[in-house]
This record gives sequence, C-alpha cells and structure tokens, in this order.
Amino acid sequence: MSQLIFVNLPVKDLETTKAFFGKLGYQCNPQFSDENTACLVISETIFAMLLTESRFKEFTGREVADSSKTSEVILALSAESREKVDEVADTALASGGSPVKEPVDFGHMYGRSFQDPDGHIWEVMWMDPAAVESHQC
Repeated sequence: MSQLIFVNLPVKDLETTKAFFGKLGYQCNPQFSDENTACLVISETIFAMLLTESRFKEFTGREVADSSKTSEVILALSAESREKVDEVADTALASGGSPVKEPVDFGHMYGRSFQDPDGHIWEVMWMDPAAVESHQC
C-alpha cells in the first residue's frame, strides 16, 4: 500500500473553505467528515483534513496561528502543465483566494501561489520532466 499523507489545517468557516476547494475541483470524503471536519481529497494519496479551529485545538492543545501575520506551512502541489498551474491559480483567485507573490518562471519550472480563505499558502508547480530526469540531488 502507498503511504498516505493527511495534512491537518485549521479553518475559520468550514462551509466557506469547502466551497472554495469545491470550485477548484476537489471533493470531500463524507466518510471522514462531520460538522467540524472535512476530509478534502486532493489525490489518491494526499488529503487535507479541514478542521474548525476549535476542533484543531483539541489535537494540539495550542493556539491556532494567525495566518494573517504568520506562515505555518507552504503546501505545494504538482501540476501536469504550465497551463494547469495557471488554471488552478486563476480559479483560486476568482473563488476567494488571494495572491501571495509573483509567478516563478525558470523555464524548466513554473509556479504560482495563492492563499485560501483561511490564509494557508498553496503553491502549484510544474516542472519539465526532462529537467527532472537530469537533476541529481
């Protein structure tokens, strides 16, 4: 079985956040969702657990970071083309997201970023497969 990732994110208004990601084409898995939680399915192995701030605090015992002042994480997703990067970012911005920085274009790598309604930063990146194959760590 492939390893799965469940990223837990605090949200101010669960319905607003679900609607935002629905406009981006993502669905929630009702099996793992309730009035305080929504399991956003990003891919077969990537999920974002959208938790109301009060529910999120139950897991951490800590205050939720004020995403208007701090950045707790940058969530980066791959895209299959430059056009898909633009499609996702443009849809996010038209659906209530806000820009974070100017697009990044290195020729072989292209990306754009946005903030969701809760201030979490998302980055959508495309990399030329040929450049990836020739890159060594």
